[in-house]
Amino acid sequence: MTDLTSARARLHRRMARGTEFLGSDVAILCGAMSWVSERNLVAAMSNAGGFGVIACGAMSPDLLDAEIAATRALTDRPFGVNLITMHPQLQDLIAVCGRHGVGHIVLAGGLPPAGSLDAIKATGAKVICFAPALSLAKKLMRSGVDALVIEGMEAGGHIGPVSTSVLAQEILPVVAGELPVFVAGGIGRGEAIAGYLDMGAAGVQLGTRFACATESIAHPNFKKAFFRASARDAIASVQVDPRLPVIPVRALKNAGTELFTAKQREVAALLDEGQVAMAEAQLQIEHYWAGALRRAVIDGDIEHGSLMAGQSVGMVTREEPVADIIATLMTEAAEAIDKRA
Repeated sequence: MTDLTSARARLHRRMARGTEFLGSDVAILCGAMSWVSERNLVAAMSNAGGFGVIACGAMSPDLLDAEIAATRALTDRPFGVNLITMHPQLQDLIAVCGRHGVGHIVLAGGLPPAGSLDAIKATGAKVICFAPALSLAKKLMRSGVDALVIEGMEAGGHIGPVSTSVLAQEILPVVAGELPVFVAGGIGRGEAIAGYLDMGAAGVQLGTRFACATESIAHPNFKKAFFRASARDAIASVQVDPRLPVIPVRALKNAGTELFTAKQREVAALLDEGQVAMAEAQLQIEHYWAGALRRAVIDGDIEHGSLMAGQSVGMVTREEPVADIIATLMTEAAEAIDKRA
């Protein structure tokens, strides 16, 4: 048995809690990226031994229904569905997941609204929630969630204010003994995965690293923008109006970054004039992101669309199959464990 073979065995033992929870071969989730995490990437992720997650985003129940069915046609491995808590049809979307027997539902975008956890549990699915602070992690544990994702500000898309390394130090020692915790945000190499597993994580979640996989339907222009970018190009959006609690979004800097600032001013003016309520204002911002993302991912408009990317984007240098990315990450993680031994 070579040193690396025994290191791989140790790596799999450290991931055992995560793989058992997910039903996958490796405890690596693919973060749900709107327009990117659809049937092709999700199925490829699960088929390669990881855990794919459909990004429901602003989809209607009918669209989600079709997406889950299409994903099932491409893989017989487990995968999850990410639902946004502020979606006006959240209960209907949960029901769709229930009809398809989806085993894991990831709730994103804030604390689960009343009744949503019970509705998910009633379908037999496991609930995964995001915990951007220790106090929230404890609150979610008390409310009965099955696992947590702690995602630092290095991530792409919607982000919190604290870095991954700080969140991991704060939350893992307190919570990891109670339920599986997956670490996310800025992870691009296997050495980091090994480090978080050492700290008690059950596994990890990566988005940016898989966004430009061969199986990703993202436009070639979108992928080229990622390949050219460095960590410092992935910047967080600015909040224009304190009354409009817009969750910052990390994306590659382009003309679309300025367009979002203008969109916030427009929505804030509507709030001033009493033309929209706060919930509607926030929904308008969400819909703006969905549209801006589509322009970049699907249409290839990398100037005016939103190029959501985490700071690990500098480690994404070429298009490669999901299976190869996972194999590389696992080898790097095993080598890191071997060196420490």
